[in-house]
Amino acid sequence: MTGCWNCGKPINANNFHRQDTCESCKRDTHACKNCEHYDTAYNNMCRESSADRVVEKEKANFCDYFKPSGRAGGSAKSADALKAAADALFKKK
Repeated sequence: MTGCWNCGKPINANNFHRQDTCESCKRDTHACKNCEHYDTAYNNMCRESSADRVVEKEKANFCDYFKPSGRAGGSAKSADALKAAADALFKKK
């Protein structure tokens, strides 16, 4: 089962249509960040080379290559928590 890219809550397999949203956080489910092809290391952040470019990765789109990812998803760590971790890692002695 795929988890929401934003909150990590499980999403039913039937809830990935163009206008579907996560029941928990109300974010779009048919979005690049919920797709198995989404990868920030690739051009346009997509491993599918034939897919059209999608600028807003968190918004619903019409991509024909969309497949729900198997990733747990979720932004469990807030920006503040990530910054604190980076500061701790690179703190001056």
